[in-house]
Amino acid sequence: MKPLLLTFLLLFPLTFFAQDKLAYVNVDEVFSKMPELKDVETKLMAKSETIKKSLTAMQTEYNQMLERYGKTPTDSITQAIAEDRHKQMTDFQERYRVFSNNSQQELEKEQQALMAPLQQKLMKAIKDVGAENGYTYILNSASLLHMGTAAKDANGQVKAKLGITN
Repeated sequence: MKPLLLTFLLLFPLTFFAQDKLAYVNVDEVFSKMPELKDVETKLMAKSETIKKSLTAMQTEYNQMLERYGKTPTDSITQAIAEDRHKQMTDFQERYRVFSNNSQQELEKEQQALMAPLQQKLMKAIKDVGAENGYTYILNSASLLHMGTAAKDANGQVKAKLGITN
């Protein structure tokens, strides 16, 4: 009786998994084909170009400062003027560094803010497909090492839910 009970207790949990409906979706592929992504990429590219232009203008200004100060013979200026010029250049370098760092952080925040609604929309579509088709689990195929034949490919269903035609 004990071996039968032990066998039953060991095999009983497997019946639960046998009834589960599994599906998988390549989240990266579906996300990359979302139509709204083009608009987000365009906005980010425009912001990036604006930042790049500002950094280029600052670099040009710095180079002009170097050229202007380099033309003046060092023996014709006082110690105070030399120190002031050095301070101006150091301050400018710091301003450039701070602007560059702040701009990068701002661009990253903008990217997160623009991508968040798309990610939420994708997750909602996956949940809706799971609920509509009775899937117990929908897994990201990019992180799976093996997919058995019982798992269903839900890429097409999620793409349809998002209006992606290809």
